Formats: sequence, C-alpha cells, structure tokens
Amino acid sequence: MLNHSTRRWLAGLGVAGAVIAASASPALAEEPSNEVFLYANNALLAAGGEAKSVTLLAFAEALPEDFTVTIGRGAVTDFASVTVADGADCKESGLVIACKFKGAETIDYVLDLTVKAKDSAKVGQKGDLNLTLSAKGMTSVTVMSTVEIGEGVDLKADDTLKVSGAPGATVKAPLRVANIGDKAARNTVLLLSTMSSISPAQRYSNCSYLSEFGANFAKCEFKQDIEPGAVLQLDASSALKIASDTWAPSTQYGSGLWFADGDWAEFLADSPFESDDWEKGTGAELTLVPAPTALARQLKQTDEDSSNNHTEIVATVTGNQRADVAANGTQVAGGVGKTVTAKVGFVNNGPAKINSYSPGELTTAAEITIPAGATVVTAPTECSPFEDGEEIGGFGEPGARAYFCEWYDDLHKGDAAVFEFGLRIDKLTGAPGSVHLLHFNLDGEGSTIADLNPKNDTAAFTIKGAAGGQGGGDGGALPITGQSTGLIAGIGALLLAAGVGGYLVAKRRRTRFVA
Repeated sequence: MLNHSTRRWLAGLGVAGAVIAASASPALAEEPSNEVFLYANNALLAAGGEAKSVTLLAFAEALPEDFTVTIGRGAVTDFASVTVADGADCKESGLVIACKFKGAETIDYVLDLTVKAKDSAKVGQKGDLNLTLSAKGMTSVTVMSTVEIGEGVDLKADDTLKVSGAPGATVKAPLRVANIGDKAARNTVLLLSTMSSISPAQRYSNCSYLSEFGANFAKCEFKQDIEPGAVLQLDASSALKIASDTWAPSTQYGSGLWFADGDWAEFLADSPFESDDWEKGTGAELTLVPAPTALARQLKQTDEDSSNNHTEIVATVTGNQRADVAANGTQVAGGVGKTVTAKVGFVNNGPAKINSYSPGELTTAAEITIPAGATVVTAPTECSPFEDGEEIGGFGEPGARAYFCEWYDDLHKGDAAVFEFGLRIDKLTGAPGSVHLLHFNLDGEGSTIADLNPKNDTAAFTIKGAAGGQGGGDGGALPITGQSTGLIAGIGALLLAAGVGGYLVAKRRRTRFVA
C-alpha cells in the first residue's frame, strides 16, 4: 500500500502534468470561471485488508479565504468506511462529512480520507465518493473518487539487497518476492527505480524502461502465478550496471517495488508517467524462479506489513574516481546604456560525473558576483540573490549584486552548467565580478568536498567598452547539457523524498549551502 505522503505527491504530479498538457482526465473537475481544479485518487480495497487513503488536492492561484469541503459517502457505506485521516475541522452528519478550511493555510493539499473495506465486502462492489469544494461567491467544484473492492493478496519482499562493484562493473540483482497470503497473485508487476549511476544491465521483452527526473526506471510484468507460500526471485540473468563514470567511492541507491495487478493500475493512474514515455525491451524474457530453500524460509518467516513489498537496493561503488570542475568566467563588451548577454558557469573536466546529488559525491554550485558597472535585468531561473553565505531572494530575481546558482542535471566529462544573465551596462569602470565554485557532499549535511584541482575554481567576470558603443556580447559559447528547470528539479525531489525510488537521500532537493 502507498502511504499518505507518497500518494499525495503522486497525485499532485499527475494533476500538474495534466494541467500543463491541457489534456482531459477523468480525475479532474471541469474548469470553472474562478479557476479552481480538484483532484482525488481512486482506491482499490480488499475485504479484511488494509485501509488506504484518498487525497484531495485543490489547485488555484489563490483559494477562497474561507471554504468548505463536503464528502458524500452514501454510495460506498454498504461495503467501506470513510473517515478523515488528519486534523481537519470536520463534522459528520449522516452520510456526509463537512470540513472547514482557511485558504491562506491551504497550499494544494487539502485533506486525506481513510477508506477501509468492511469484512462483509464482496469482490466487485464499487461506488463513488463525492468531494465538493464550496465558498461564498464562487461556483462549487466537485470531483469523484471511485472506491472498489478487489481480491486481496499479500506479497512480501526482502528489506534490502546489497551489491558492490567498481565503476563499469555488472553486479547480480536477484530480487525476491513471496506470497504470504492465501490467494494466488496473478500478473505481478515489479517497478525498479535507481539513481542515474546504476541501471538494468539488460533490456527484457517483458519490461519497459524510462530515464527521467534524474533516475532510471524499469517496469516488468510477470504472467506466471505466485502461489500461496511460494518464494520466487528474478532469474540468474538479472543484474545492474554501474556507470563507468560513477564517482568512487560512493553509495548509490535504488528500489524494487512489487505490485499486484490492480494496485499497479491504481499506481499508474496517480503517477506522472505516460504510457508513451516507456521504451519496451527487445531481449529475452525476464522470469521468476524458485528461491534457494534457506533464503525462501527466511523470507516467509515474517508478519504481514503494509509496506513489505519493497526492497531497498544499496550499491557500494568501490575504487577511487573523482572529478575536476573548472569555473567559466567571461568578458562581455558593450557601451554604456546597452544590454548584453553574459554566459558563465562551470565545466566538468572528469573523469567522474558530478551533480547526481548522491551521497559522498561532488555536488557543485556557483557563487557569481556581478561586475560593479552592470545591473542584472534578467537572471537565470537556477540562480537566486546571495549575500554573506545566504540566499536572500527568489530564483530568477533580477537586480542583485551576487547570485547563488545551482545545477540539477548530471554533468559528465565535458558537460557544462551555463547560467545566462542579461546585463545593462551603467559604466565601464568599477570592480570586476567573478565566478567562484562551491563544492559539497550531501552526505555530510552540506559539508564541503574537494575536487581534483581547486586552483581553477574561480574565474573573472568582466566588462569592457565596445567599439562604437554597441552592446551584444554573449560571453562566448559554452556546451550546454540537459534541462536544468525548476519543474524537473521539483519532480525529482518529490520522487526521491516519497521513497518510490527507495532513495535515502533527497537527490533533487533544494539545499541551503553555506560558503
């Protein structure tokens, strides 16, 4: 079962993607004139099984100062109970729950409902929860959440799979799953997700693959039944590849998450992934085979647990492979009053890649000081005003004298992070600016970590007069790699923080760095 926080961000991502794509979705309410959007996930339950959550999200430029959410549960009371899961101001009246909210205190997330099948529930029973947001002076908005009773199964996986190897190595990955319930599990799905430095070593015909949000994903579908009491594992061909330019030594993380077929469909409905995003494998089929007897016995001797279908993958990368990162400054030319473009940043000279936001690896950011004779009229979205080791403004905010700039894509050897500033030249005299690199180890709460050549961590950022007083210097051409956007960074942060990838670090989170 997915916990409340996991479902909450998955639902949010799904809605955000739908809104951005301007595509229709059954889970989205019709757009009213006041531009409030509602989203609520569906819930698949089993009689006598665990409770699940239904999360209500509301998206708007600004929610009403005071609003009410009513939950109509009459269509499901014959087979399921519905309660408010957290501390909202709610009152029950028969088949309706009414909750009061303050718009200023509500950002996207509104509430969680706990839904649980009654012991008397029958497979196939289904009904809709009606969730309506109302406020004075606005048209009410309603969204439905379908609650359905399915056949319950209970899968169990190992807690941890530990592997080890040098950069470039292939390591075995025999992920295991047991059926500790009393019904056969059919059409089981495995979702494998890993940091970008590790990936499946083969591409199987019954698996599909996706590299997105700074991570690698594989979904594998198994048609064979897992009978009650059976303990199976991926066949001997299953392995992970450690990228040849992985920082070493380091620790990489991943996750194997097993789904019953109904739960997988429910997960996909809430996830940000589209079916067309995945690339189907063309190799042999990955199969499940009986686990060795001793290991099988160990896996079966456990109590049932709502989160026991997840295996954390911990890959220890051995050896010594680091990187040199060099600051890229520039000299722009233009006359007083002209606006010019300046491109500054840093380049990875290798051999290891950087900025994968993995523990123990090098994460590099830049402190950029603007030349005294210029004013920033446009700033990159990766940069925020910076003073005395602290960020003091929003990302992309113009007018500051110094900026802290972050880069959220992996930088392989030869790749560069490029930050583009629009500068108005006010005078041609004054102190020059600079690009100064800051290196961090996210495994040590923002502690510093050295690269191979600290001598090239600072570069000049200057202005000179142009002949005829014409502006337009661009600071030279730097290679640009990937997409360093707030959306990608934000989605990555949510993926990791929620644990769907099984990661133990906040790989795509914004981190407050202190120089």
